[in-house]
Amino acid sequence: MTTRVLVPIDGSPQANDALALAADLFPQSEITLLHVADPAERNETNAEGETGQQLETEHERATRLFEVAKADLEGTDVTVETAVVTGSPWREIVAYVDDHGIDHVLMGSHGRDGASRFLLGSVAELVVRRSSAPVTVVK
Repeated sequence: MTTRVLVPIDGSPQANDALALAADLFPQSEITLLHVADPAERNETNAEGETGQQLETEHERATRLFEVAKADLEGTDVTVETAVVTGSPWREIVAYVDDHGIDHVLMGSHGRDGASRFLLGSVAELVVRRSSAPVTVVK
């Protein structure tokens, strides 16, 4: 039976490190690269754009992230799938785990602490607490 591993990617070095670790720990697995388009984040940074155009731009960004990630996995025995969802990152990651029979999650943590962590929350922490699958967090 193939191990199904979920690696949420956002273009950060931590997410890239999580992907590399996933390929090392699960060399013959099926890795799903998940990008979550967060409407709250998009509205904060680009309030003047239209929602449809913003979603298209986010999907284009996800496509570029997937291309880079797949290139990083060349020469490995992993099978790669990709998915883009829209919503709250931790909720979408947890829902994806439940809906797709994921065996393990490897994800990066941005390492926020203090006030920024309190105000913004920690996606990794919420996924660890709520995921039905084991979660490995890479800092």
